[in-house]
Amino acid sequence: MGQNIEKISRNKLLVVIMGAIGLFTLVIAAGVTTGFNTKQEVLLTGRTMGTTYHIKAVVSGKISAQSLDRSVTDRLVAINHSMSVYDPMSEISRFNRAEKGEAVSVSSDLLHVFSVGRRIYDLTDGAWDATVGPLVTLWGFGPGKSPERYPEDEAVAAALSRVGFDAISRHGEGTLVKTRSELVLDFGSIAKGYGVDAISDLLREKGVRHFLVEVGGEVYGEGRRMDGHPWRVGINTPERGAAVDDLFQVRTLQGHALATSGDYRNFLKKGERIWTHVIDPRTGRPVENGVTSASVVARSAVFADGLATALMVMGPEKSLNIVNGLPDVECLLLVRTSEGRLNAFASKGWVVSSHGGE
Repeated sequence: MGQNIEKISRNKLLVVIMGAIGLFTLVIAAGVTTGFNTKQEVLLTGRTMGTTYHIKAVVSGKISAQSLDRSVTDRLVAINHSMSVYDPMSEISRFNRAEKGEAVSVSSDLLHVFSVGRRIYDLTDGAWDATVGPLVTLWGFGPGKSPERYPEDEAVAAALSRVGFDAISRHGEGTLVKTRSELVLDFGSIAKGYGVDAISDLLREKGVRHFLVEVGGEVYGEGRRMDGHPWRVGINTPERGAAVDDLFQVRTLQGHALATSGDYRNFLKKGERIWTHVIDPRTGRPVENGVTSASVVARSAVFADGLATALMVMGPEKSLNIVNGLPDVECLLLVRTSEGRLNAFASKGWVVSSHGGE
């Protein structure tokens, strides 16, 4: 499906509980009968954006699973071609090559992701920033080799000078402009969430009302499963070396998305120093606030995706102040103490129940 937005899915720690599913290209689950009006549960799977996707949908007999699969594939290819920084012909790559002041025409897909990113950037005072790439690479989590040693202050300052999402703006109906030529966009931290939203919209257009969509760990559920029960998803226990099915909490999703970010699967150790891939775009350095996992529930997967990343940077106090002021948004932050214990910090509407349901 073209080039990848990310080589690997680095920080998505959500495990989707969809029953006993396998990694098949296309699986059609059994329906009640094969009649024209029969409902059946179909499973569509594949790869996109450097990761995998799984879609479960309850459809009527008049909807072809093969046709639905083609539509999903085409939609994800289009999104990838818009936002892949590994595709030199993508829209985002064209923008990244542009000089300051040059208006670059982009699709509604990229404009929407940019607008959501701008909202998260403003809401979190820059804790999320789509131009953070130079810092990610400096600290060993981008393309190429990891650093041989802990980066020096001068190197951090140089990389930080190439970061600044506020220097990019939307002009006119469908163009983006930057005021500094060295800035490059990378929406890898929210593109998968946008893929979830886009496929959810596609399913609704096809008349599907009961579905669960997951792309790289970001997930949205609407309606109910074939058996009438709500869709259930799980959040990993944030332990280094923990199995993917070791769950801290299981939640139901009905008309909401869930995104989780964490620090315990992607980190580097040089000598006695350990740092994670969670970089504060404002300081240029990995965060050290103890937050090891941040989960967000919201109506939009792209918003939940980006906000979860920002909460990792901000820490529990600022995160809860922001989320508690947002309508229909909830969060759970797991913070590891110096003694190794996990403390849970939840927004007002999130019920904490480890290793169990809501």
